[in-house]
Amino acid sequence: MLSIGRLKRPVDLANHILIHSYWSPADREPPTWQRWLAAAQRRWREVPQFKDMQHLSFREELHAIEAVIAGQGVGIISDVLVAHELAAGTLVKAFKLSLSGYSFYVVRRLGHPRARTIRAFSEWLQSGT
Repeated sequence: MLSIGRLKRPVDLANHILIHSYWSPADREPPTWQRWLAAAQRRWREVPQFKDMQHLSFREELHAIEAVIAGQGVGIISDVLVAHELAAGTLVKAFKLSLSGYSFYVVRRLGHPRARTIRAFSEWLQSGT
């Protein structure tokens, strides 16, 4: 969960708008506010109820990121997509509670003529830079 400012306690979320981005119904465990709040309620006492909060939804995650940066609310955003903003301090992780993310795989045909390039690309992806 990311915000432009610090939240002291999970109960403070009640004073903020939760920013959502769309996930396909085919996604089995998308990183949603419902999942995050359920995990938070297992960890902390005072966590607001999803139904009692204000919400702002976007079809695209990049639009949700822009809304969080603009100070319109708090969002659950991929660390990978906002690595620069996290490093610069533009965005901060509000609490030390993360949802598991998606895994990606680089697949190639055995004996591919550009195997070295594909391997270099795969190593770059794994480095996180």
